[in-house]
Amino acid sequence: MIINLAAAPTHRHFPRRQRRAQGRRQGGGATALISIGLSLGFLLLAGCAAQPAGTASQAPVAALQPNMARVWVLRQPSAPGGNVAGADPMVYANGAPLAQSAQGTVYYRDFQPGTYRFTVQPYGTPANLVDTLQLAPGTQAYVQVQAVPNWEMGSTAGGVSFAVLTMSPQEAQAYMPTMKDLGQR
Repeated sequence: MIINLAAAPTHRHFPRRQRRAQGRRQGGGATALISIGLSLGFLLLAGCAAQPAGTASQAPVAALQPNMARVWVLRQPSAPGGNVAGADPMVYANGAPLAQSAQGTVYYRDFQPGTYRFTVQPYGTPANLVDTLQLAPGTQAYVQVQAVPNWEMGSTAGGVSFAVLTMSPQEAQAYMPTMKDLGQR
């Protein structure tokens, strides 16, 4: 019987752990390459998909009549309010329904000069928050509908609700190009 010591032992001579390690060294590379190739393929396909333009459509805005005031109502796309984010609450001016406010939208309404109390339909725990605006002829005001924790608004009610908050014109105009303009409501 001749034994060739230079020949590598067959898998029968390796314990089970060594055979697994040897398999990973020999065949594991091919599996890793296939996984990497598939991942790159999916990334390339995702890169070919249509990307959002970054700006929303803007409806033509009618000129403001000199004896009127305009209020813009904004609702940013990413509300931090958790489960109330999917709601489209109704906005009210002096108790009369104005329009719903969906995420990522802006709209306006022209008013006679005067004092207006803006509220929003409560979701979650109602906090009965009011934003009062004094509107003068020829002016424009900006309010945002925002989901906020009630304690941040000074309410003793727990939970989260919507609030209508006045915005500065500069801040509002910076957001408006990224939002869907619904025009006059």
